[in-house]
Amino acid sequence: MKFLNKLTVNQIIEIINSDITVKGNINNLISGINEIHSVEIGDITFVDHPKYYNKVLNSNATAIIINKDVEAPEEKTVLISEDPLQCYLDIVHHFVKFTPQNSAIHPDAKIGEGTVIQPNVFIGEGVSIGNNCIIHANVSIYGHTEIGNNVIIHSNSTIGGDACYFQKREKGWMKMTSCGIVKIEDDVEIGCNCCIDRGVSGVTFVGQGTKMDNQVQIGHDAHVGAHCFLGAQCGISGCTFVDDFCSMWSKSGVNKGLYVAKNTTLLAVSALDKSIFEEGAVLFGLPAEDARKKWKEMAYIRNLPELFIEIEKIKKKNDNPN
Repeated sequence: MKFLNKLTVNQIIEIINSDITVKGNINNLISGINEIHSVEIGDITFVDHPKYYNKVLNSNATAIIINKDVEAPEEKTVLISEDPLQCYLDIVHHFVKFTPQNSAIHPDAKIGEGTVIQPNVFIGEGVSIGNNCIIHANVSIYGHTEIGNNVIIHSNSTIGGDACYFQKREKGWMKMTSCGIVKIEDDVEIGCNCCIDRGVSGVTFVGQGTKMDNQVQIGHDAHVGAHCFLGAQCGISGCTFVDDFCSMWSKSGVNKGLYVAKNTTLLAVSALDKSIFEEGAVLFGLPAEDARKKWKEMAYIRNLPELFIEIEKIKKKNDNPN
């Protein structure tokens, strides 16, 4: 999320409701807030797990909230706190507040020429929809979603709902408030009952010409490239990057934070648990592997009962040679 105006380090500290120790460049200006996976130059971010300390300290972040006493990397600002996530949320909540809406379509929503909005559609604050779109009945489009031209969204789909992003605490789960958006490019078609979550702090992106069947789930900050096809009940986890021209068939899934190369095909009822860098791969299984290899393994497994019978016959013959 980008701020309307850049903030000084002191202004950031005033927003945070806890004690802070500052190290490094106190003259930096902060232009936005982002979590680890989307951070850019000018952003403030947070880290509270040793696994990610080095990644964040060496990232593009201009300011870092951290729960460890460290020296600030060159030209960066480090804010040391016992609870970096709470500090991060203090900043988000300062700018992002839920405002109830009294009309189905917010007065400041921008709807392009030739676009058809069917009954019972909800369109939130700051939404922009391009030309010649069809938004079918009972679709919900949360605030600040960007939709291109010639987009079709079928009934009961929800665009821009909060990310499923929680941190486990002693007293339960702490919600990481979403302040990102969804961006859908031209010529996309989205089936019934699909859900596309907004970015936690960045953009959940669907590229030009991509098509989705019913009940597809796309997680926060995911990137789905141009001209992809997503079958029914397909799920793409948060922060995953799916490149152009990929096909993922019914009931297939991709784990979080992975990269999927161009022209990858993930066959039905398959689950991808590692990044794919080879373009044009065809994958199948749980976990998904090269489809031909997997089919051979399945053929061998089907033959195991007969193989065991033959082995037993050989054993008996060796035990009773006469």
